[in-house]
Amino acid sequence: MKHPELMVVLLIVLAFSCLLNSAEPTAASAPQLAEIRAKAEKGDAQAQYELAQEYTNGNHVKADVGKAAQWLRKAAEQNHAAAQRKLGLCYANGRGVVKNQTEAAKWFRKAAEQDHASAQLNLGFCYANGSGVVKDEAEAAKWFRKAADQNHAKAQYNLGVCYANGRGVVKDQAEAAKWYRKAAEQNVADAQYNLGVCYGRGLGVGKDEAEATQWIRKAAEQNDRGAQYATGVHYTKGRGVVKDYPEAYKWFLLAGEKRDEDAKKAMVDVERSMTREQIAEGQKRAREFKKRKFEKPE
Repeated sequence: MKHPELMVVLLIVLAFSCLLNSAEPTAASAPQLAEIRAKAEKGDAQAQYELAQEYTNGNHVKADVGKAAQWLRKAAEQNHAAAQRKLGLCYANGRGVVKNQTEAAKWFRKAAEQDHASAQLNLGFCYANGSGVVKDEAEAAKWFRKAADQNHAKAQYNLGVCYANGRGVVKDQAEAAKWYRKAAEQNVADAQYNLGVCYGRGLGVGKDEAEATQWIRKAAEQNDRGAQYATGVHYTKGRGVVKDYPEAYKWFLLAGEKRDEDAKKAMVDVERSMTREQIAEGQKRAREFKKRKFEKPE
Protein backbone atom coordinates (compact mmCIF):
# COMPACT_ATOMS: atom_id res chain seq x y z
CA MET A 1 0.00 0.00 0.00
CA LYS A 2 1.42 3.36 -1.03
CA HIS A 3 1.58 6.22 1.41
CA PRO A 4 2.15 9.76 0.17
CA GLU A 5 4.26 11.61 2.68
CA LEU A 6 1.19 13.65 3.63
CA MET A 7 -2.26 12.44 2.74
CA VAL A 8 -5.76 13.46 3.74
CA VAL A 9 -7.44 10.32 4.99
CA LEU A 10 -11.12 9.86 4.17
CA LEU A 11 -12.56 7.69 6.88
CA ILE A 12 -16.33 7.70 6.75
CA VAL A 13 -16.97 4.00 7.22
CA LEU A 14 -19.82 1.90 8.50
CA ALA A 15 -18.34 0.79 11.80
CA PHE A 16 -21.28 0.40 14.15
CA SER A 17 -19.79 -2.43 16.20
CA CYS A 18 -16.88 -0.20 17.18
CA LEU A 19 -18.95 2.82 18.21
CA LEU A 20 -19.94 1.79 21.71
CA ASN A 21 -21.50 4.15 24.20
CA SER A 22 -18.85 5.56 26.53
CA ALA A 23 -21.19 5.67 29.54
CA GLU A 24 -22.00 2.00 30.18
CA PRO A 25 -23.69 0.76 33.36
CA THR A 26 -21.17 -0.86 35.68
CA ALA A 27 -21.43 -4.62 36.25
CA ALA A 28 -24.00 -5.47 38.91
CA SER A 29 -23.40 -7.78 41.85
CA ALA A 30 -25.68 -10.83 42.19
CA PRO A 31 -28.03 -9.08 44.66
CA GLN A 32 -28.10 -5.97 42.48
CA LEU A 33 -28.89 -8.11 39.44
CA ALA A 34 -31.93 -9.58 41.19
CA GLU A 35 -33.14 -6.09 41.98
CA ILE A 36 -32.53 -4.94 38.40
CA ARG A 37 -34.42 -7.93 37.03
CA ALA A 38 -37.37 -7.29 39.34
CA LYS A 39 -37.57 -3.67 38.22
CA ALA A 40 -37.15 -4.63 34.57
CA GLU A 41 -39.99 -7.13 34.76
CA LYS A 42 -42.20 -4.37 36.21
CA GLY A 43 -41.45 -2.21 33.18
CA ASP A 44 -38.67 0.08 34.40
CA ALA A 45 -36.87 1.18 31.18
CA GLN A 46 -33.51 1.92 32.78
CA ALA A 47 -33.54 -1.46 34.53
CA GLN A 48 -34.43 -3.15 31.23
CA TYR A 49 -31.45 -1.42 29.63
CA GLU A 50 -29.14 -2.45 32.45
CA LEU A 51 -30.38 -6.06 32.32
CA ALA A 52 -29.66 -6.10 28.60
CA GLN A 53 -26.10 -5.05 29.38
CA GLU A 54 -25.77 -7.90 31.88
CA TYR A 55 -26.81 -10.37 29.18
CA THR A 56 -24.44 -8.74 26.70
CA ASN A 57 -21.45 -8.95 29.03
CA GLY A 58 -22.31 -12.19 30.85
CA ASN A 59 -22.24 -10.69 34.34
CA HIS A 60 -23.81 -13.15 36.81
CA VAL A 61 -25.87 -14.55 33.92
CA LYS A 62 -24.93 -16.58 30.89
CA ALA A 63 -24.13 -14.23 28.03
CA ASP A 64 -27.06 -14.27 25.63
CA VAL A 65 -27.24 -11.71 22.82
CA GLY A 66 -30.79 -12.76 22.00
CA LYS A 67 -32.06 -11.95 25.48
CA ALA A 68 -29.98 -8.77 25.47
CA ALA A 69 -31.77 -7.64 22.31
CA GLN A 70 -35.17 -8.53 23.80
CA TRP A 71 -34.57 -6.36 26.86
CA LEU A 72 -33.13 -3.56 24.75
CA ARG A 73 -36.32 -3.58 22.67
CA LYS A 74 -38.48 -3.31 25.77
CA ALA A 75 -36.52 -0.28 26.94
CA ALA A 76 -36.29 1.20 23.42
CA GLU A 77 -40.05 1.00 23.00
CA GLN A 78 -40.30 3.17 26.12
CA ASN A 79 -38.18 5.79 24.36
CA HIS A 80 -34.95 5.02 26.26
CA ALA A 81 -32.39 6.69 23.95
CA ALA A 82 -29.34 4.59 24.86
CA ALA A 83 -31.38 1.40 24.42
CA GLN A 84 -32.64 2.61 21.05
CA ARG A 85 -29.08 3.15 19.90
CA LYS A 86 -27.93 -0.22 21.19
CA LEU A 87 -30.86 -1.92 19.49
CA GLY A 88 -29.77 -0.18 16.31
CA LEU A 89 -26.29 -1.67 16.78
CA CYS A 90 -27.86 -5.09 17.22
CA TYR A 91 -29.65 -4.77 13.88
CA ALA A 92 -26.58 -3.29 12.16
CA ASN A 93 -24.44 -6.25 13.22
CA GLY A 94 -27.00 -9.06 13.44
CA ARG A 95 -26.42 -9.57 17.16
CA GLY A 96 -29.41 -11.26 18.77
CA VAL A 97 -31.63 -10.28 15.84
CA VAL A 98 -31.65 -10.82 12.09
CA LYS A 99 -29.33 -8.27 10.50
CA ASN A 100 -31.42 -5.44 9.06
CA GLN A 101 -29.87 -2.09 8.16
CA THR A 102 -33.25 -0.42 7.70
CA GLU A 103 -34.22 -1.32 11.26
CA ALA A 104 -30.80 -0.19 12.44
CA ALA A 105 -31.28 3.23 10.87
CA LYS A 106 -34.80 3.46 12.31
CA TRP A 107 -33.60 2.95 15.87
CA PHE A 108 -30.55 5.19 15.42
CA ARG A 109 -32.92 7.93 14.27
CA LYS A 110 -35.17 7.56 17.30
CA ALA A 111 -32.18 7.98 19.63
CA ALA A 112 -30.61 10.70 17.48
CA GLU A 113 -33.80 12.75 17.64
CA GLN A 114 -33.39 12.67 21.42
CA ASP A 115 -29.94 14.25 21.01
CA HIS A 116 -28.02 11.05 21.71
CA ALA A 117 -24.66 12.06 20.21
CA SER A 118 -23.37 8.57 19.37
CA ALA A 119 -26.67 7.73 17.68
CA GLN A 120 -26.40 10.92 15.66
CA LEU A 121 -22.96 9.77 14.52
CA ASN A 122 -24.36 6.33 13.64
CA LEU A 123 -27.19 7.88 11.66
CA GLY A 124 -24.66 10.06 9.87
CA PHE A 125 -22.79 6.91 8.86
CA CYS A 126 -26.05 5.43 7.57
CA TYR A 127 -26.56 8.42 5.26
CA ALA A 128 -22.89 8.56 4.26
CA ASN A 129 -22.94 4.92 3.18
CA GLY A 130 -26.56 4.52 2.06
CA SER A 131 -27.07 1.86 4.71
CA GLY A 132 -30.74 1.41 5.55
CA VAL A 133 -31.52 4.80 4.04
CA VAL A 134 -31.00 6.49 0.68
CA LYS A 135 -27.44 7.80 0.51
CA ASP A 136 -27.43 11.52 1.22
CA GLU A 137 -24.16 13.29 2.01
CA ALA A 138 -25.91 16.48 3.15
CA GLU A 139 -27.93 14.49 5.71
CA ALA A 140 -24.77 12.70 6.80
CA ALA A 141 -23.02 16.02 7.40
CA LYS A 142 -26.08 17.35 9.24
CA TRP A 143 -26.07 14.49 11.73
CA PHE A 144 -22.30 14.57 12.12
CA ARG A 145 -22.62 18.27 12.98
CA LYS A 146 -25.31 17.64 15.59
CA ALA A 147 -23.02 15.15 17.34
CA ALA A 148 -19.93 17.31 16.80
CA ASP A 149 -21.70 20.24 18.46
CA GLN A 150 -22.07 17.99 21.51
CA ASN A 151 -18.30 17.53 21.50
CA HIS A 152 -18.37 13.98 20.13
CA ALA A 153 -14.78 13.54 18.98
CA LYS A 154 -15.35 11.08 16.13
CA ALA A 155 -18.23 13.16 14.80
CA GLN A 156 -15.94 16.18 14.83
CA TYR A 157 -13.38 14.23 12.85
CA ASN A 158 -15.94 13.05 10.30
CA LEU A 159 -17.36 16.56 9.93
CA GLY A 160 -13.82 17.69 9.20
CA VAL A 161 -13.59 15.03 6.49
CA CYS A 162 -16.84 16.34 5.00
CA TYR A 163 -15.44 19.87 4.79
CA ALA A 164 -12.08 18.72 3.45
CA ASN A 165 -13.74 16.85 0.59
CA GLY A 166 -16.89 18.90 0.01
CA ARG A 167 -19.13 16.01 1.00
CA GLY A 168 -22.57 17.32 1.88
CA VAL A 169 -21.16 20.78 2.59
CA VAL A 170 -19.31 23.43 0.64
CA LYS A 171 -15.62 22.51 0.59
CA ASP A 172 -13.80 24.60 3.18
CA GLN A 173 -10.30 23.68 4.35
CA ALA A 174 -10.37 26.15 7.24
CA GLU A 175 -13.52 24.50 8.60
CA ALA A 176 -11.95 21.09 8.05
CA ALA A 177 -8.88 22.08 10.04
CA LYS A 178 -11.08 23.54 12.80
CA TRP A 179 -12.99 20.29 13.28
CA TYR A 180 -9.87 18.15 12.95
CA ARG A 181 -8.32 20.20 15.74
CA LYS A 182 -11.30 19.69 18.04
CA ALA A 183 -11.11 15.93 17.51
CA ALA A 184 -7.31 15.85 17.64
CA GLU A 185 -7.35 17.56 21.03
CA GLN A 186 -9.56 14.67 22.19
CA ASN A 187 -6.88 12.24 21.01
CA VAL A 188 -8.48 10.91 17.81
CA ALA A 189 -5.47 9.60 15.90
CA ASP A 190 -6.91 10.09 12.41
CA ALA A 191 -7.76 13.69 13.26
CA GLN A 192 -4.26 14.28 14.59
CA TYR A 193 -2.80 12.91 11.38
CA ASN A 194 -5.09 14.98 9.18
CA LEU A 195 -4.40 18.13 11.19
CA GLY A 196 -0.72 17.45 10.63
CA VAL A 197 -1.46 17.18 6.91
CA CYS A 198 -3.21 20.56 7.06
CA TYR A 199 -0.13 22.17 8.61
CA GLY A 200 2.23 20.38 6.25
CA ARG A 201 0.37 21.60 3.18
CA GLY A 202 -1.03 24.87 4.48
CA LEU A 203 -4.62 23.68 4.11
CA GLY A 204 -6.90 25.95 6.10
CA VAL A 205 -4.03 26.96 8.38
CA GLY A 206 -0.66 28.58 7.90
CA LYS A 207 1.97 26.16 6.67
CA ASP A 208 4.09 25.06 9.61
CA GLU A 209 6.26 21.95 9.37
CA ALA A 210 6.99 21.85 13.09
CA GLU A 211 3.24 21.79 13.84
CA ALA A 212 2.74 19.21 11.12
CA THR A 213 5.31 16.89 12.65
CA GLN A 214 3.97 17.44 16.15
CA TRP A 215 0.43 16.35 15.24
CA ILE A 216 1.46 13.49 13.00
CA ARG A 217 3.74 12.19 15.73
CA LYS A 218 0.84 12.27 18.19
CA ALA A 219 -1.00 9.88 15.88
CA ALA A 220 2.13 7.75 15.52
CA GLU A 221 2.37 7.53 19.31
CA GLN A 222 -1.11 5.98 19.21
CA ASN A 223 0.30 3.21 17.03
CA ASP A 224 -1.17 4.49 13.75
CA ARG A 225 0.78 2.83 10.94
CA GLY A 226 0.52 5.60 8.35
CA ALA A 227 1.46 8.23 10.90
CA GLN A 228 4.46 6.17 11.98
CA TYR A 229 5.70 6.02 8.39
CA ALA A 230 5.15 9.77 7.91
CA THR A 231 6.93 10.54 11.18
CA GLY A 232 9.89 8.48 9.98
CA VAL A 233 9.97 10.54 6.78
CA HIS A 234 10.01 13.78 8.78
CA TYR A 235 12.92 12.63 10.94
CA THR A 236 14.83 11.39 7.91
CA LYS A 237 14.54 14.73 6.15
CA GLY A 238 14.60 17.01 9.18
CA ARG A 239 11.17 18.27 8.32
CA GLY A 240 9.88 20.27 11.29
CA VAL A 241 12.35 18.49 13.59
CA VAL A 242 16.09 18.00 13.89
CA LYS A 243 17.19 15.23 11.55
CA ASP A 244 17.49 12.02 13.60
CA TYR A 245 18.22 8.75 11.80
CA PRO A 246 17.73 6.42 14.80
CA GLU A 247 14.34 8.02 15.46
CA ALA A 248 13.41 7.71 11.78
CA TYR A 249 14.54 4.08 11.80
CA LYS A 250 12.39 3.40 14.86
CA TRP A 251 9.22 4.67 13.17
CA PHE A 252 9.94 2.91 9.87
CA LEU A 253 10.58 -0.33 11.74
CA LEU A 254 7.30 -0.03 13.67
CA ALA A 255 5.29 0.74 10.54
CA GLY A 256 7.06 -1.97 8.57
CA GLU A 257 6.10 -4.56 11.15
CA LYS A 258 2.50 -3.63 10.33
CA ARG A 259 3.14 -4.59 6.70
CA ASP A 260 3.74 -1.09 5.41
CA GLU A 261 5.87 -1.81 2.36
CA ASP A 262 6.90 1.84 1.87
CA ALA A 263 8.15 1.92 5.46
CA LYS A 264 10.18 -1.25 4.89
CA LYS A 265 11.83 0.31 1.84
CA ALA A 266 12.46 3.57 3.67
CA MET A 267 14.10 1.68 6.52
CA VAL A 268 16.49 -0.03 4.10
CA ASP A 269 17.28 3.33 2.50
CA VAL A 270 17.99 5.12 5.78
CA GLU A 271 20.18 2.23 6.97
CA ARG A 272 22.67 3.15 4.27
CA SER A 273 23.34 6.45 6.06
CA MET A 274 23.54 4.95 9.56
CA THR A 275 26.26 3.41 11.67
CA ARG A 276 25.75 0.07 13.39
CA GLU A 277 25.41 1.93 16.67
CA GLN A 278 22.66 4.14 15.26
CA ILE A 279 20.79 1.13 13.90
CA ALA A 280 21.01 -0.57 17.28
CA GLU A 281 19.69 2.59 18.92
CA GLY A 282 16.75 2.73 16.52
CA GLN A 283 15.94 -0.91 17.23
CA LYS A 284 16.14 -0.26 20.97
CA ARG A 285 13.73 2.66 20.71
CA ALA A 286 11.29 0.52 18.73
CA ARG A 287 11.44 -2.24 21.37
CA GLU A 288 10.76 0.29 24.12
CA PHE A 289 7.80 1.67 22.20
CA LYS A 290 6.29 -1.80 21.74
CA LYS A 291 6.31 -2.38 25.50
CA ARG A 292 3.63 0.27 25.83
CA LYS A 293 0.00 -0.74 26.10
CA PHE A 294 -2.51 0.76 23.71
CA GLU A 295 -6.22 1.15 24.20
CA LYS A 296 -8.41 -0.70 21.73
CA PRO A 297 -9.98 1.61 19.13
CA GLU A 298 -13.45 2.77 19.98
